[in-house]
Amino acid sequence: MMISTAPRRYVYASALLVLAVTSVTARAQAIRPLASDHVVIARSPDPKTIFAYTPGIGRLDSGRLVVTMGFGGPGSKKWHETQKLVDDKGRFTPGRIFTSDDHGRTWQMRGYHNLVHARPFAAGISVYVIGHRDEKLTIMQSINGGSSWSEPVDLTSQKKHWHGDATNVWHTKGNVYLALEQRAERGVKAWEVANITPILLRARETDDLTKPEAWTMSDEFVFMDHVDYRKIYGLAAPFWPLNPIDPLRNNPIAPKREMNPVGWLETNVIQITDPDHIWYDPQMRTFYLFLRAHTGTTNLAAIAKVTEQPDGAMHTELVTAPSGKPMIYVPLPGGHMSFYVCYDVKDKLYWLLSSQSTDSMVKPDRMPADRYGLPDNERHRLVLHFSKNMIDWCFAGVVDEGPTAVQSRHYGSMAIDGDDLVVVSRSGDAEAANAHDGDIITFHRIANFRNLVY
Repeated sequence: MMISTAPRRYVYASALLVLAVTSVTARAQAIRPLASDHVVIARSPDPKTIFAYTPGIGRLDSGRLVVTMGFGGPGSKKWHETQKLVDDKGRFTPGRIFTSDDHGRTWQMRGYHNLVHARPFAAGISVYVIGHRDEKLTIMQSINGGSSWSEPVDLTSQKKHWHGDATNVWHTKGNVYLALEQRAERGVKAWEVANITPILLRARETDDLTKPEAWTMSDEFVFMDHVDYRKIYGLAAPFWPLNPIDPLRNNPIAPKREMNPVGWLETNVIQITDPDHIWYDPQMRTFYLFLRAHTGTTNLAAIAKVTEQPDGAMHTELVTAPSGKPMIYVPLPGGHMSFYVCYDVKDKLYWLLSSQSTDSMVKPDRMPADRYGLPDNERHRLVLHFSKNMIDWCFAGVVDEGPTAVQSRHYGSMAIDGDDLVVVSRSGDAEAANAHDGDIITFHRIANFRNLVY
């Protein structure tokens, strides 16, 4: 038997080196993307002028997947008109509806539409796509599982400046709930998120949701009417200097990188189902709105709540903490960008799909020219978290990551498909114009997602 004659300190150092290498290897394996082998569902015909926006996904009881998206950008209208992709009134149709019957490996295009911020969802025996056009709330219906679609129907006659994203849909007690937003007239001259009011919509799942009378809407609750960020102690919002009239002018810290007025947008709706939670409503009449918080900093979401009244009306207000203080912001990883919340009934956990920020404290003048916006606006890393209470979040993994800051993976939507999570992302490849204006919509599958819980 050979006996080592090496000094103990070298043996000890070698052991530490082995442990360090093993630890680094383990960490590298732990953060390997969960779903980088994506499928491209839609691609821009001209990445520099036509951009791929607003992916939404739904899963039907049959196992079929339905995906919606839309093209936009300065070249979109002309291209669609040249290709004769217009409706019977001559309006160009930048939206697309796709289905997959092989778990997302291949996709079939099922129709065009002219809705903006559209999303699919199932209710009763039908599948719907809801969004807006011409400042009216609009919906489409399929009675054959998404194979063919009705013409778009306007649910509102009065013109409102609608806004939104393909955020989540909540089903409970035979009803379907989802949120969009309206922009109220408040004289805001910059990016209008300070004057946004979230609108929670409710309908019976078995009703014909193409009928305006099937829907009930919550009342108006405009951010700037209720929130004065100058009085929020300890939270610098806006984080960057702000000129509310012209956000690109006279900004010595971040020239040509705009900071717009503080506000909220892109609303998700959830309920608290845990009787031990301090926000639990035993009558299940309370819905919590979690919104993207535009403050210039990261990892905060805005919050409000909607309560169903005895007469069926829905009233919006701020959440009140046990201390009696109103809550405006809550911690949420990636809450500064669009995010998506999905509730898993099986494990009673909330799953969060959001953008991860890695470099939000860099000086703006040290940012590369191809970095989009202010430092809080990174869009190339899409990540997954889970939570039992919507406040305390556990990191589950990186879904996918673009190889550069320009090649985004953001604005994701997801659905539970058996033991897997299926995700669609507003993405970019090397041809993308910038991180905001990507050129592809990608599909990702996270296998056995419940095994990520610890």
